[in-house]
Amino acid sequence: MPSPSADRLAALCDGKPWDVLVIGGGASGLGAAVDAAARGYRTLLVEARDFASGTSSCSTKLIHGGVRYLRQGDFALVSHALHERSYLLANASHLVHPLAFVIPAWGHGERLLYGTGLKLYDLLAGRHGLAASASLNRQEVIAALPGLRSAGLRGGIRYWDGQFDDARLAVTLMRTAKDLGATCLNYLAVTRLLKRDGRIAGAVLRDAESGDEFEVQARVVINATGVHADHVRQLDEPSVAPLLTPSQGIHLVVDAGFLPGQQALMIPETEDGRVMFAIPWQGKVLLGTTDTPRPDLRQLDDPQPLGEEVDFLLRTVAGVLTQQPSRADIRSAFAGLRPLIHPQHASDRQTTSALSREHAVMVSPNGLITVAGGKWTTYRRMGEQVIDRAAQVAGLPRAPSMTRTLKLHGCPSTPCDDPLGTDAPRLAELPGHDRQLHPAFPYSEARVRFAIRHEAARSIEDILARRTRALFLDAKAAESCIERVGEILAEELSLSPERVQAMGDQARHSARRFQLLLPDNP
Repeated sequence: MPSPSADRLAALCDGKPWDVLVIGGGASGLGAAVDAAARGYRTLLVEARDFASGTSSCSTKLIHGGVRYLRQGDFALVSHALHERSYLLANASHLVHPLAFVIPAWGHGERLLYGTGLKLYDLLAGRHGLAASASLNRQEVIAALPGLRSAGLRGGIRYWDGQFDDARLAVTLMRTAKDLGATCLNYLAVTRLLKRDGRIAGAVLRDAESGDEFEVQARVVINATGVHADHVRQLDEPSVAPLLTPSQGIHLVVDAGFLPGQQALMIPETEDGRVMFAIPWQGKVLLGTTDTPRPDLRQLDDPQPLGEEVDFLLRTVAGVLTQQPSRADIRSAFAGLRPLIHPQHASDRQTTSALSREHAVMVSPNGLITVAGGKWTTYRRMGEQVIDRAAQVAGLPRAPSMTRTLKLHGCPSTPCDDPLGTDAPRLAELPGHDRQLHPAFPYSEARVRFAIRHEAARSIEDILARRTRALFLDAKAAESCIERVGEILAEELSLSPERVQAMGDQARHSARRFQLLLPDNP
């Protein structure tokens, strides 16, 4: 078969102007690209690294309204998110599934307090609700959450939200955009913005693999680069004031034995005033998250969990589980940076947990459109709003958004548990469909080839971190897969031994990062 790289960049060489150029291959950028392409606009999306290689693959894996935002009184944000949750459950049924959460109550009056708040959650969901929240007695909570400390337990509340695989949804959105006619390219960085008569008119792109540069014209350019948004804004206006303040959230992955069962635990009040989750995810338990201000970060790529964040999560979960995980029990740990919008009037003493999780769409005097903030649950709404604005700025032909009912790539006619959806049978057509990559994972060698041929995987880490979730589930086991994945990549992409060696070194560095074997970020 021809190399998947043979015509990867061909669309950049035809000289035709694009209607929409989206910079950034995370949740907001991919959502914008899908919306633009669905309206019939000629759309190009570029990502400097891999799709969802930053914050968008490091979430808590929840599609939710945000129970804790009720306490902050942000009812509009919760309502919008609950509606968006229902659209994702319908349009990506192979990726998003209902999940039950239980809030234990140990103190007097807690069950009534939590129950009242969650009835408001039900009310805001309205007809988009999954199931009504319910009060549980002590024995029902113990049955729902094996491994929960039962001493002093008085009962609890069960409610429902959605769970998903963030990187898999990102890849699915990329494929959906391509199905609709968009061009989506990873490892293509924007080095300069082009202007015509003082207005943004395109960009200069550099291919990370070859070093080649391409000049592309576009009627409108959208900056959807997450925590990097201020950097792109400064390419437009060097003196522009920063818009974002980064907040770090980390997660730990431990074996399922610490919280057996299929229901999630929500701890409603931690020592820092947040909520914390222990969630069953792909045969493991995901613990998170933190909210740590990181204004000191000079390098926004690949943040490390801080030692005090790891200790905080372990200390918090130790207070509620009978079996207490230690650092030795951590299979994987990862950190993401939230691109929080910092209001101009915010106090320097304000914590990042108080900053807005809502998104904003802004237009610079030169016509650069920036979308910032937000979260995975509302990615579709963000995309709709930013393309509405882009069409106005560029004078594009008017067309309504189609994404509220748009089925995403691979969505089956009836719900299924395979994240590949209707693509799953294609694995049987590929070499290695009967050979497991590693006993710890459900991935075959054919799954690696599929990622290269159909999902734009370009490196070992792309495959182990985002086309599969091996690095996120068990980093040590994933490290032992590096050599074989490199051999398959070399075969599929005709790579030199030197290139494969460099990829392997980078993947081993990442595996050590996921195993907490590197020093904390400065």
